[in-house]
Amino acid sequence: MSALRQALADYLTVRRSLGFKLHDSERLLNQFVAFLEERAQEHVTIEAAVAWATLPIQGHRRWLNARLTIVRRFAIHLRGIDSSTEVPPSDLLPGQKLRATPYLYSGEEIAALMQLSATLLGSYRQATYRTLIGLLTVTGMRIGEAIALDQSDLDIGSGVLTIRVGKFGKSRVLPLHPSTLAALGEYLCRSDRPPVQTNALLVSTMGKRLHYNCVHNTFKKLVQRAGIAPRSAACRPRLHDLRHGFAVNTILDGYRDNGDPSGRLALLSTYLGHTDPAHTYWYLSAAPELLKLVGDRLERHLGGAK
Repeated sequence: MSALRQALADYLTVRRSLGFKLHDSERLLNQFVAFLEERAQEHVTIEAAVAWATLPIQGHRRWLNARLTIVRRFAIHLRGIDSSTEVPPSDLLPGQKLRATPYLYSGEEIAALMQLSATLLGSYRQATYRTLIGLLTVTGMRIGEAIALDQSDLDIGSGVLTIRVGKFGKSRVLPLHPSTLAALGEYLCRSDRPPVQTNALLVSTMGKRLHYNCVHNTFKKLVQRAGIAPRSAACRPRLHDLRHGFAVNTILDGYRDNGDPSGRLALLSTYLGHTDPAHTYWYLSAAPELLKLVGDRLERHLGGAK
C-alpha cells in the first residue's frame, strides 16, 4: 500500500469515528489517489487536484466544486503529516451549493413502490425491499440508519426501535405503530429467510447486511417501473425523499387536527435525529400543501383579530 493510500485509509477512519459516513468521499478519493499514482505523484498538489476535479467533460460547476471540496478536506488532513501537500484554495472552481428539491411521494406512489417489489428476483428479496420502503416511510429514518439496524435493536414487546448508529454517532429510540411491529415480526419469521452471516435486521439474499449502493440502485429500478418521473431538473424522486415525506406528513397531520404544529415540530426534530431544528424546517420548506395550511390558519387568525 502506498503512503497516499495508507493516509487515505487513516483519514476515512478518523472522520468516520466522528460520525461521518463518507460513502461518496471514499469512492471519489480512491479515484483521486489512483489519478495521482498514474501520474507518479507522491504528494497532493493544487494543479493535480484541479486537473482531477475537472475531468468530467461538461461537468456542472457545482459537481466540479464538490469534487474539489472533497479533495481539499483530504489535503487539509494530509498537510498535518506531509508539509509538501498543497491545499487548494476555497475560491477555486466556485460553485453555488443548492439542495435538491424534495420529491414528496403520494400515498399511491408509495403503495406502487411496495407492490412493485414483487417484480424483484427472489421472494425474500421482494420481502426485504417491501419492508425497507415501508419502514423508511413510517419512521423517516435515514437509509444508512436502516441498513445499520441489528435484530437486537427491535424490541417488539416494548414496541420500540433503537437507532444506535445515527448521524454524528447519536442514538435515539423510536416508538413504532403496532402495524409496523407486526410487519417487522412477520419479516423476521419468514420461512425463506436465508442463513444469516450477520446480526442485521434487514439482510440480502446472501444472508449479509444490505449494501448502500445496491439499495439505491434497486430503489431507482422500482421508481422507473412505477413510472414516477422527475417533477423538474432539481426535483427527482430519491430514496432519501421518503424521509422528507414523513416530516411533512407529521406536521400536516398537526394542522389538519387543529393541534399545535410548533410543539409537534420539536418532537419531530428529535424523532428525526436532527441536532438543530433548522434542519427540520428545511424538510418542510418545499411542501405546497403544508404552506397552504399555514396560510389558511394565518388568514383565520388575522380575520379573527379584526
